[in-house]
This record gives sequence, C-alpha cells and structure tokens, in this order.
Amino acid sequence: MTRPKVYVTLKMPQEAMDRLREQVDIVVNEQDRLLSKEEMLLRLAEADYDGIFCAIGDVIDEAVIEAMGERCRIIANFGVGFNHIDIDAASRRGIWVTNTPDVLTDATADMAWALLLATARRVAEGDRVMRSKQGFKGWGPLYMLGREISGKTLGIAGAGRIGAAMAKRAKGFNMKILYTARQRKEELEAETGAQFVEKDVLLAKADFLSLHMPLSQETRHYIGSRELAQMKKTAILVNTARGAVVDEAALVSALKSGQIWGAGLDVYEEEPLLAAGLSELDNVVLAPHLGSATIETRTAMSMLTVDNLLAALVEKKEPPNLLNPLAATKNKV
Repeated sequence: MTRPKVYVTLKMPQEAMDRLREQVDIVVNEQDRLLSKEEMLLRLAEADYDGIFCAIGDVIDEAVIEAMGERCRIIANFGVGFNHIDIDAASRRGIWVTNTPDVLTDATADMAWALLLATARRVAEGDRVMRSKQGFKGWGPLYMLGREISGKTLGIAGAGRIGAAMAKRAKGFNMKILYTARQRKEELEAETGAQFVEKDVLLAKADFLSLHMPLSQETRHYIGSRELAQMKKTAILVNTARGAVVDEAALVSALKSGQIWGAGLDVYEEEPLLAAGLSELDNVVLAPHLGSATIETRTAMSMLTVDNLLAALVEKKEPPNLLNPLAATKNKV
C-alpha cells in the first residue's frame, strides 16, 4: 500500500519528524529559511503531496493551494495564527486546514512579560551600553531611568487564553488589570480582579497595554494614530499578537515624538521587515517572533501538527484541530 506523502516547509523538532516518518513519507525543506511563494510553487510542482506541514510566514494563498494538486487532503499549520493561509480557497478544494491551539499559551504570555519588563527597565538599551567601550561611565541618580511595574495598570486587549494568562501573571506585580474583549470574561474577573472596559477607556487608563487578538479585517490596525494619541505619554505598548494589529508607521511616529514612552514588539506588520525608522529607536525592544520559542512549546506544537496530519492521512478521520469543518464534505477520506 502506498504511504501518504507530506511536504514539510521548514525544519521541525526531530521528535516530531521521527514520529511522522514512521507512517508517512516526508520531504523537508532543508534550507534554514522560509521559502518564497515562487520557491514554494516550484517545490509543489516536483511531486504530488497528500499533506503540507507549513508554518507561520509561509505564503499559502490560492495559487499555492491550486499547485498542491488533487491529492492534497490537509494543510497542517505549525502555529495558532492562520491569516497566511487562504482558508476559503482550501475549503473550495476540499482541503482541511488545522492549527495548534492551547500549547503555546504560557510561552507567549511569558514572552509578552519579558518584553514588558525589558522595555520598562531599558534592559536591551542597557545591554548595548555595557557592550560598548564606554560601559556605564555616565552613571548617576538620573542615569537610564525606567518605569516601575508593580502597582501600575495593565491593559489587555483581547482576553482569550494568552490574554488571560497575561492577567494571571500581573497579579504577582500587584497590578490593576483592565481588559477589553468581544464579551465579558466573568471567570477571569473572579480569578484576577480584572475589570471589563471599553477600548477608549483601556487606552486612556493603561500604563502598559498588551495586545492579544487574532488578525482580522476588524483588528487590522487596531492600534493606529488615533489610539496612540489616546494613550498616556508614559505608556508602554506590547505586541505579541500579529504585527498588522498595529499601524507600524504610526507607532514609529509616536515613539519618536514621545506620544508614548516605549514599545516591546515580537511581531511586525511586514515580517521579517520593519517599518522605516523602527530599528533606530532606543525606546523599543525588538524580538524576532519568539513568542512560542521554547524547546518545550515548539516540540509540543510540532507533535500536535503531526497529530493533525496522521488523523487525516493515516487514520482517515477528521483532524482534532480543524479550522474549516465545511471542507469535510468534499475531503477525500
């Protein structure tokens, strides 16, 4: 019996690859980078695949999905976000699309806190100073003053799993917690003392504003010039959600002018590129999309992606983390 064949768009943790190889044939992109859309099309033209193991950053648009051919049953995404995949196009072709929810909640919340702390206490800036030949010769009572965190107000925009985990961590800093979401989260309020407020109130009151929403038409540029103007001049913005929920050009302007005090970013509007002028600013901490980048979490994500692939291709059943169940009516199972 012919084994299913899967194309893996990036090198993944070895434990997951070994498990996948036990039951399917795989071809892996051995380059240590994402493929361009043109390169992806060339790879898919070389063979017929039953499944694609892809990652955030891969361009999986209608043209790429068309190139997957008639055999393809599943696009298994390594990550929670899926705005890089044309799900409608996949559904029209009867191709399932899956993701990896739940397993990266704590790692991403930890990263958001790392950015908040590093920005508030100017850790990255201080690191650059210490690596220079000058060291901290200019030290004095007013040298490199940052912002205190304990007792301040944390604003959370998007109170899903990661936003809730962010709030729970804030309790240890004795912070007042405000949040906005599509609906109230009574369990979160009971556990953390968080208060539901409207967006404008959140912007005006937060000393630290952390973003935790998916990217959609409604959330694109959720933070733009108008919103930045409503924030405190002492406020710090943290984004570990999706780059395009922030108007990056507007953020650069706000950071330059002192409209807000600082920002900590793990995601960018045009990844891996930065908006003009962003990298030149000292009052922003920049990380290369490391939200889920722990050994434990990345391994769990890859194993969950394998679960999705094996369910669809070997067990011939609906995968556990399905994003487009309507495609099942046409899926070749």
